[in-house]
Amino acid sequence: MRLSYKYRLYPTKAQVEFLNGELREACDLYNCALQERIGAWKICRKLISYYDQQNQLPAMRADGCLTMANCTCSQDVLHRLDRTFKAFFARVKRGDKPGFPRYKSSRRYDSITFPKHGNGCTLLKSGKLRVQGAGHIKVKLHRPVEGKIKTVTIKREAERWFVCFSVEREAQPLPPSDAAIGIDVGLKHFATLSDGTTVDNPRYRQKAQAKLRVASRRVARRKKDSSRRRKADVIFQRAHARVRNQRSDFHHKLSRNWVNRFGLIAVEDLNIKGMAASCMAKSIHDVGWGQLFFFTEYKAECADRRFVKRDPTRTSQECTCGASVPKTLWERWHLCTACGLSAPRDHVSAQVILSRARNLPSIANVGAVMPSVDREAVRVN
Repeated sequence: MRLSYKYRLYPTKAQVEFLNGELREACDLYNCALQERIGAWKICRKLISYYDQQNQLPAMRADGCLTMANCTCSQDVLHRLDRTFKAFFARVKRGDKPGFPRYKSSRRYDSITFPKHGNGCTLLKSGKLRVQGAGHIKVKLHRPVEGKIKTVTIKREAERWFVCFSVEREAQPLPPSDAAIGIDVGLKHFATLSDGTTVDNPRYRQKAQAKLRVASRRVARRKKDSSRRRKADVIFQRAHARVRNQRSDFHHKLSRNWVNRFGLIAVEDLNIKGMAASCMAKSIHDVGWGQLFFFTEYKAECADRRFVKRDPTRTSQECTCGASVPKTLWERWHLCTACGLSAPRDHVSAQVILSRARNLPSIANVGAVMPSVDREAVRVN
C-alpha cells in the first residue's frame, strides 16, 4: 500500500532562493503548456496530449527556455496539467459544472515533485535531503520513514518548507478483534459511539476566530502587491495553518484510538459537501468529518480492520428494535413506545448505524456482542 510521510525542512537563505526559483519556473511551464493546449484547440481544433508536450522538453532545455535543474520535475508539471484536464472532462461527462483549468500565480504554485527517489532528490543516511541544484537540506525526521520511497515532493506552506515522501510498504495488521463500534457524528458532540461514549467538539476554528479576524483585516488594509501585504498574508496563512494542524492532529489521534480498539468501525455515508451548503457551513467545515473518515479508513486498511459506511437515511428516526420513532431536529431524546427504550438520540443513532453495518453478509460475524443501552434500567412503564 502507498502512504505519505511529511517532514519539516530547514533550508538556508540560498537554498530558499533556489527553491523559490524552481517553483516559479515550474509555474511558468505549467502556464505555457496550458496556453498551448488552449491555443491549439481555438485555432486548429487540435487536442494536445501529454506526450506531445513532453517531446518538446529536450529542445526547450537546449535553447535555454527551460532551466529547471531536474528534467523529471518538468515532466511531472506536464503530468499535473494532464491530470487536471482529465479530471475536468470527467466532471463534464458526469454532468457537473466544473470550472475550466486556469492559469496559476507563482505565489500559489507551491510544490514540485520528483517522480523517482534518487533521481534529483535523495534522503541520505545522515538524515539530510540532497536536492539537485540546492545541495544538502536539513530535515526534521521526527519519525522513521518506513517502506520504499517512490516519489518526493517539496512543498511551501506559509513560507515554511516541507518534504513529503510517498512510500510503498506492506500492511501491518493488528491482532484480531471482535469488538465493533458504530459512530454518529454531530456538531454539539463531535462523535457519539454506540457504547455510549461521547467525544467533545474541540471547535478549533471558533476558538481562533478572533485571531483569524485580526489577521484578515490586516491583509485587507494593506496595498495590493506591496511587500507589507505579502508579509501580512503570511501571518494570515500561518494562523489558518495552525487551526488546520490542530484539527489534523485531533483526527489522527482519534482515528488511531478507534482502529486500535475495534475490529469493525461503522459510520454514516454523509453527503458532507451538500450539508456544507447550509447555514451551518462554517461549523461543518470546522469539525472536518471527511478528513476523520479518510484517516480512519486508511488506518483500518493498514491494520486489517473493517471500516464500513452505511446509508444515513432515517438513522435518527428508527429504534434498535426496528420501530419508527419520528423526531424533529430539536428533539434530542429517543423514546420508543414499541420496546420502551429511552436514551439519548445520538446514542441510539450510533447503535442503528452499527446494526446496519452488521447486516452486510461479509461482516455478519464481526463483533458478536453489540454494545447496547441497558433496557431494563431505562424501560418506560
